[in-house]
Amino acid sequence: MTRLRFALLNAAHEGENTRRNFRREIDADLVEFDATEGDLPNHYDFDAVVVTGSRSSVYWDEAWIPDLIDYVAEATDRGVPALGVCYGHQVLAEALGGRVAGMDDFELGYAEVTHHGDEIFEGVDEEFTVFASHGDAVVELPPEAELLAENEYGVHAFRAGHNWGLQFHPEYDVETAREVADGKRDRLGDARVDDVIASITPEQYDAACEAKQVFDNFVAHVRDLQAERAAEADADASVTGATDD
Repeated sequence: MTRLRFALLNAAHEGENTRRNFRREIDADLVEFDATEGDLPNHYDFDAVVVTGSRSSVYWDEAWIPDLIDYVAEATDRGVPALGVCYGHQVLAEALGGRVAGMDDFELGYAEVTHHGDEIFEGVDEEFTVFASHGDAVVELPPEAELLAENEYGVHAFRAGHNWGLQFHPEYDVETAREVADGKRDRLGDARVDDVIASITPEQYDAACEAKQVFDNFVAHVRDLQAERAAEADADASVTGATDD
């Protein structure tokens, strides 16, 4: 079976943890681009596009951000499936016509999320544990997008066709969760961050591992979509050949 080939648009400013986490969790060949440096593909010949988290906001005035949004918009318009995680979820929402805004609060640490059913959550309990870290949220879904998951902080997942946005971080390992939490001290204060770090236990991590199933489900969807499109192309070729005869 031929391995799928995904573009990994890495929007993390220090991408080592992000690189490790996504390469561990996604069963596909990942071609990585440093989006923060304006490094984007010059073509769309991928089986899917994955956009990672970032400490940036989609509405910041930085040159690389609209270029990333434009690339994702064009890729999805061409029928390339996309998966956005946290910041990537917000990029995907903007690319498809939704809107992102800053929150009055900040969600950090392990949390409970409820999903409403979709193939991306196959094998995941209706109420499930995630690690979240965000101060922005999707406040308007893209046209024709479907809300898939939420909690008291707002939208945690949506779907638009072959594209999914996930506000939470299913890819995080314990090391990443601790480093991300520790980096929020200036914004949230030592007391809150210390509480979050204390909650990063093996038991909580194990509970959040259930959400990693979304990666396998996305890969399975992309593989099924490729097979469907290949079958349609073969059928069209057969019809054309019969007509030519």
